Amino acid sequence: MNKAGERLYNGLIKENPTFVLTLGMCPTLAVTTSAMNGLGMGLTTAAVLACSNLIISLLRRVIPDRVRIPAFIVIIASFVTMMQLLLEAYIPSLNKALGVYIPLIVVNCIILGRAESYAYSNPPIPSLFDGLGMGLGFTFALTCIGAVRELLGTGAVFGTAILPDSFTPIGIFVLAPGAFFVLAALTAIQNAIKIRGRKKGKEYKKLQSGCSEDCMNCSDSGCSRRFYGTEAKDTGVEVTDLEKEG
Repeated sequence: MNKAGERLYNGLIKENPTFVLTLGMCPTLAVTTSAMNGLGMGLTTAAVLACSNLIISLLRRVIPDRVRIPAFIVIIASFVTMMQLLLEAYIPSLNKALGVYIPLIVVNCIILGRAESYAYSNPPIPSLFDGLGMGLGFTFALTCIGAVRELLGTGAVFGTAILPDSFTPIGIFVLAPGAFFVLAALTAIQNAIKIRGRKKGKEYKKLQSGCSEDCMNCSDSGCSRRFYGTEAKDTGVEVTDLEKEG
């Protein structure tokens, strides 16, 4: 599998930010009262994630390591502001429905996590596709959760009636507890499929997330070792000296 395809597949399936890594739970649980809200939030986050990954990767040799987090936040905040202005201008209803959760994309752990673990240490094109993959995986998860909640809570999906008039909507699914129920059920279904696949002899190889260890199996600060190793390689300073400096 080529690098771009690997990053897309990784974000959609192997390391789906919602169902596998359980990241970004705040917008996942808060805005998925309908499929449209989930799709809108997911695509907005995907656009910010892809653009910020690309810019951070392009500037990775310019941004000092000591101020990388503030630099990441400034770059991400710039794209979030642009996306919010575009939504306010062209899709005001969606902008009103998502509300405060659009500005909160700035501190979304998925975006900061990909900037830190992948974009800051990889070339621009793979970083762009990594952002697209993670963003599309997030969009897929939010749309699925929103569709199930909307279907059970109102009998419709994307505003179109699906269930017959005789169906009695289950109101709890469009309330806060419904998000937990649906997320737990969808995650359990995914895990059941994986377990069944393993019993049939299928191996689910986890793709690397950009550091020296697999994020899902990392137990000894792989990311810290990667940054120390990168700085030591670039400056010629020994790793032990960097660790002593803190």
